[in-house]
Amino acid sequence: MSVKILTVGAAAGSISQLFAKIKAIDAKHGKFDLVLCTGDFFGPPGDAAAEEETKQLFEGALEAPMECYIMQGDNPLSDAVIQQFAKTQGELCKNVFLLSKSGMITTASGLRIACLGGRFDPEIHFVAEAAPGFQSPYFAAQTVDRLLSNTLTTASSSSKQSYKSLADIQATAASSQLIDILLTNAWPAAVTNHSAAPLPAPELAQIGAPPLDDAIRKIKPRYHFAASGGKPPMFWEREPFMWEDETGRVSRFVSLGAFGGESTSGKKQRWFYAFSIAPNTPTAAPTPRPANATKNPFTESFARPAKRPFESTAEGDNFIFGNNVPHPQKRTRVAPATETGKPPPGYKCHRCQSGEHFINDCPERQKPPEGYVCKLCDTPGHLVRDCPTRFQLGDTGGKKPKPGYVCRACGSEEHYIDDCPSSSRRPSSFGGRGRGGPPKEITSDECWFCLSNPNLAKHLIVAIGSECYVTLPKGQIPPTQSAAETSLVPGGGHVLIVPISHYPTFSTIPHELAGSILEETEKHKAALRAFYAKHGAAMVAFEVGRLSAKGGHAHVQAVPVPLALKSRVEDAFRSDGRMLGVDFEEDADAALEACAGGRGSYFRVDLPDGGKLVHLIKDYGPFNLQFGRGVLTTLLGRPEREDWKACVLPDDEERADAEEFKKAFAPFNATS
Repeated sequence: MSVKILTVGAAAGSISQLFAKIKAIDAKHGKFDLVLCTGDFFGPPGDAAAEEETKQLFEGALEAPMECYIMQGDNPLSDAVIQQFAKTQGELCKNVFLLSKSGMITTASGLRIACLGGRFDPEIHFVAEAAPGFQSPYFAAQTVDRLLSNTLTTASSSSKQSYKSLADIQATAASSQLIDILLTNAWPAAVTNHSAAPLPAPELAQIGAPPLDDAIRKIKPRYHFAASGGKPPMFWEREPFMWEDETGRVSRFVSLGAFGGESTSGKKQRWFYAFSIAPNTPTAAPTPRPANATKNPFTESFARPAKRPFESTAEGDNFIFGNNVPHPQKRTRVAPATETGKPPPGYKCHRCQSGEHFINDCPERQKPPEGYVCKLCDTPGHLVRDCPTRFQLGDTGGKKPKPGYVCRACGSEEHYIDDCPSSSRRPSSFGGRGRGGPPKEITSDECWFCLSNPNLAKHLIVAIGSECYVTLPKGQIPPTQSAAETSLVPGGGHVLIVPISHYPTFSTIPHELAGSILEETEKHKAALRAFYAKHGAAMVAFEVGRLSAKGGHAHVQAVPVPLALKSRVEDAFRSDGRMLGVDFEEDADAALEACAGGRGSYFRVDLPDGGKLVHLIKDYGPFNLQFGRGVLTTLLGRPEREDWKACVLPDDEERADAEEFKKAFAPFNATS
């Protein structure tokens, strides 16, 4: 059954006028089932009139004529909108649903709609430590990865997915990443390739975001709507194209003009697009190839016109400031330097207006702008080209990794995996870089803890809440089954508390989403304390909040220790820490606050008496990721169990542990 959809351009705060227009269009051309709003639905920060309309919307004075799904566009969202989103779990008011920055919903009719909000900036996209929240106008590599992760689930139209059983997880695992409709603020970079449709402005051929191209190759949207086609946004509809590896799958791209915003001279750009679409089903007939279909811009190479050649320049040449960059075929504007090396009479430096030096030698040019922070070492005072870490070498002769990176082959922080002597990915020439360069952040199909990963050990999951799940780990610290005669806690008791959404650390969860996740995490901890106490044990919990280039998945480990040992836990961590250079802060809460927002890495211990220990992990120093496990195995007199890989049991014994734990833990389960 087809669904009739109206897609509209950025309202830019003109909410009441947009609703009135939607109502008029629906009366004339409807009836529409839903509205998709691209770009900025709310007005720019500081727009008093737009803020008043937002207030009226939340108070119920403005009513949407039908279900409207909105997104983040170019602007950061206001605190009022973010708080409303957090409070209502996405349904800001009746019939108005705010999609998350990397949202994916499945409508009641079965349509899969994905969203990528925010704008693209390469300097932010590739260096961000975590996915930016609504307070940032940008998206980053983690945002795109999270979008791809979300397309592996069959989420409902609610922004909040609740899992109560393993069957729920399996039922919401999608068999394909393909989606029906994609909403983005940015254009993909390749979308204009192979197109004969005239662009409304030539600069639109260069505005795309290359990271979007890779995402589109995976999700292959049947309709893709974008909002930021120029300033102001302009309408452009591309010819359809097909995916050869998906029989009969056709994609269409449409960029809409803005409904609201500043008025411009000339004809108003088309700002709405109506269409009908039926959900894909196994029995649906393949769509015939449209008569005007072009080559696929995302899979078929496209030869761009050759650019004017220029002489190759040395490392460090800067095309913004102009140092050492030849300009062939350009007329020299000043006479050459005099024999003394000084500029000729009448020359003035364009930076400081001095006649004593050329612009390349200007002292002002060597200074970074006010507030500038080097993106390589995260410190102010110098430009990237002058960074002392720029050409540092790792211990095997390759490029030295950024702080926080850990080689996945050997655990070293001194080289990339492609330069690792023990990695099969290492190139044949010693010290050379591999084809792929530094590794990208892990995605959901690689992450050990993402529920959407088909390789996740789901048989170890013992409890599931709205925000987190609890699972036994591979290779528990307490010996169980064939490895032990008895177990203090049924099933062993060593568990992990894992947020369902992928975040590298708890400190990187966006502020507007962190409250409910942290609250549920603490509920699980409290339930485990009571459960352990029943069996004569106390809880020790520890967390490695490590920011790294690969980006892990946040989790807390909880381990039962006999009550007779509870008073020795703090001394064990402090004494072992002193030997390994792990010092703990005097004010644990202040240390955690210093890491909030992903500003730093940390190691945290929750002690049996309710106290905390926090160690701030240095950006440039090593840290043993197994430190917490090592302390507890020594305390428990089980040093042979420090390496979890040596403690892994057969699947049938792991299942038995999980069933035994679940049965005993059921009365304490905070989410049951």
